Amino acid sequence: MIAKLSSTQPDFQKNLDKLLAWESVSNTNVAKTVDDIIANIRAKGDQALVDYTNQFDRMNTNSMSELTIEVSKLKDAFDTLDTKEKTALKTAADRVRTYHDKQKQDTWTYTEDNGTMLGQKITPLDRVGLYVPGGKAAYPSSVLMNAIPAKVAGVEELIMVVPTPDGVTNQLVLAAAYISGVDTVFTVGGAQAVAALAYGTETVPKVDKIVGPGNIYVATAKRVVFGQVGIDMIAGPSEILIICDGKTNPDWIAMDLFSQAEHDEDAQSILLCPDADFIAQVEASIAKLLPTMDRKDIIATALKDRGALIQTQDMDEAVAISNKIAPEHLELSVEDPQTMLDEIKHAGAIFMGRNTCESVGDYCAGPNHVLPTSGTARFSSPLGVYDFQKKSSLIMVSDEGANLLGEVAATLADGEGLQAHAQSARYRINH
Repeated sequence: MIAKLSSTQPDFQKNLDKLLAWESVSNTNVAKTVDDIIANIRAKGDQALVDYTNQFDRMNTNSMSELTIEVSKLKDAFDTLDTKEKTALKTAADRVRTYHDKQKQDTWTYTEDNGTMLGQKITPLDRVGLYVPGGKAAYPSSVLMNAIPAKVAGVEELIMVVPTPDGVTNQLVLAAAYISGVDTVFTVGGAQAVAALAYGTETVPKVDKIVGPGNIYVATAKRVVFGQVGIDMIAGPSEILIICDGKTNPDWIAMDLFSQAEHDEDAQSILLCPDADFIAQVEASIAKLLPTMDRKDIIATALKDRGALIQTQDMDEAVAISNKIAPEHLELSVEDPQTMLDEIKHAGAIFMGRNTCESVGDYCAGPNHVLPTSGTARFSSPLGVYDFQKKSSLIMVSDEGANLLGEVAATLADGEGLQAHAQSARYRINH
C-alpha cells in the first residue's frame, strides 16, 4: 500500500531520489495546445475566450457579459450562506488578514552626512489576476489565500477567473471572493483565461501579475506568459512530510498523510521516524482508516506511487533528510518542536507540535497556504503581501555628494570604457 524504506539500506538514496522525482512541465502536446490557445486569444480576444469556454466547459454562451459576475452577485452569494459557513469564512478571512497585515513593507529612506538621500519606495501592483480552479473541486480557501494578501498590499483592482463547467458556480467560492475584496469575476478558465489576463481582451483587462493554482494547462500557460506579466510560481503536486518521534497517536499521523494524498494521485506523503514499531503502527492505521475515506482510491494511488514510511537512524538524520527534500508542508510531530527549529533549513510551512495538523494551515491558521513545492522551498517562500508590492530605489544626490560620487562613478566608467557615463558624472563635480 505504501513503500517502507530505511536510511541504512545501501540503495536508500537512489530510492529516495526516485520517489521525489517530479517533472512539473507538461509534454510537447500540452505545450503546443497552450501555444495555440494563447495565440488565438491574442488574435481574437473575447470571441476566442467565449469559444474556448463553450468548448471546454460545456457552456452555451454568446458573449463575455454572460461570463461576468459583478460584486453585487458576490455579495448575494455571501449573504445567502448558512450561519455556520458564513462564520467559518469570516473567521478564516480575519485570521489570514491579520497575519498578512504584519507582512506589509513601507517606504524607507536615510540621509548621509553630506545630504545625499537614499532609500526604497514600496508600491503596490495596480491590477492582479487570480486564477481559481473549478471543476472536480472548488477551493474557497484558495480565494482567501491569494486575494487577501493582494488587498492588504494595496492592489487597486483584483480580477478573478474561475471555470464553471456546465455553468455550475460554487457559492462558497463566490462568497470568498466577496469577503476578500475581489473586484470582478469572469467565469472562464484554462490556458485561455491565463492568456486573457496576460494580454487583455475587449472585456478582460490586462493584469500585472497572475497568481493561483491550476491544472497542467494553466501551469504551462503561466510559464509561457511569464515576462509579459509576473506570476507567483509553477506549483507541483501537494506534499506533506512528517517527522515524528513515535509518540503521537498513529491514527493522527495516518490521517495527516491522507490529508495531502487526497488532493490527487500525484500528491506526496512521507513519514520520517526512527521507531520501527511506530512505523508499523502507522501502517496498520493506514490499512484501518483508508476504507472509511470518501476519496480512498485517490489516496491509495498517491500513497502507493509517491508515498513512503521511512525509518531513520535517529531524529537528527530525520531532520537532515527533511532538509534535502525541502517539503511544501513539514509537520514536526514531537514533544518540543522549537528545539528542532534551528536545524530546519528548507520548508514551505512548518507545523509545530502534535496538535498542529497541516489542514489548519490550509484553511484558517493565518499564514498563506500557497507554498513552494517540488523542492523549491530551497529558494522560494510562501505567497505573501511582498508578492504584490514592488520596490523602486530612491537616490537624491546633494552638491557635496555629487563631488564624491561623481569622481567614483567616472573612474569606474573610464575603466569600463563608457565615456558618456564618465562625462555625465563629471559634469556634476564642482558645478
